[in-house]
Parts: sequence; structure tokens; C-alpha cells
Amino acid sequence: MAAEANIVQTAQSTGMHNTLVAAVQAAGLVETLSGPGPFTVFAPTDDAFAKLPAGTVETLVKPENKATLTTILTYHAVAGKVTAGDLVKLINDNGGKATITTVAGATLTAMLDGDKVVITDAKGGKTTVVKADVMTSNGVVHVTDGVFLPA
Repeated sequence: MAAEANIVQTAQSTGMHNTLVAAVQAAGLVETLSGPGPFTVFAPTDDAFAKLPAGTVETLVKPENKATLTTILTYHAVAGKVTAGDLVKLINDNGGKATITTVAGATLTAMLDGDKVVITDAKGGKTTVVKADVMTSNGVVHVTDGVFLPA
């Protein structure tokens, strides 16, 4: 059965992605992420954003920082629908490490830690997928416990 809600609507309905939704709105990405896609989005929770240094989110959502915010958010999106199964296969097919190219054009590295997918960003920060395969009408969302930061 196909999911009815798109990526943005799904994030709005979880109750734990309010910061992400506000950031997507501030960056002007609502229309894109509501479009046909498909997209794969690694969606940091509100708690994940709260782990950033104090004032980071408040600074990023200011209009003068829209370009930086857009870069960070598109670093969390991959073109196409990549399920957890696809990701695990990619990791296993590539000797335990998979490189993922994001919409921002930068890369993330995915590895397995037990049965969890762990993503490493360009700055070496590690983030775990805490809930995989939230299906949407225009792709898939993987909930993460951290925010990816580009180089």
C-alpha cells in the first residue's frame, strides 16, 4: 500500500521533527521535498538538533544564512528511494562501507554497527539511523539521532 503523506507532511506529523520542519521552511525547501521525488531523507530528530552547539539552529534559520541552511539540509537528502535493505546491501557489497552522494553533491559514509546503520559525515561525526524505512508518497525517511555537517 502506498503512503499517502509526502516527506514534509510525514515529518510534520511525527511530533519529533519540529526543528527539521522549521529549517526546511526557512530554507524554502518545502515545495521540493513535497514534489514527486523520489527522495531519501535522513531526518534528524528535535533531540538531534538540540545536541548542536547552543544558538546554532537559531542562527541557521535567519534569512541571511539561507544558503548555509540549504546546504546542510540537502546534505541529508539523496536522490531516489534508498531503503534500509538497499543501504545494507550497498554496505555489504562494498566491503563493509558504502559511500552515498547527497543532493548537496557531498558524500556520506554508511557502515553497520551490529544491526544499526551508522552514517559518518564529512566532519567525521557519526549518526545512527534510529528508525528506518518510514515510507512516504515521494520517497523514504530514515530517522537519525544526529545532524550531518558538511565539510
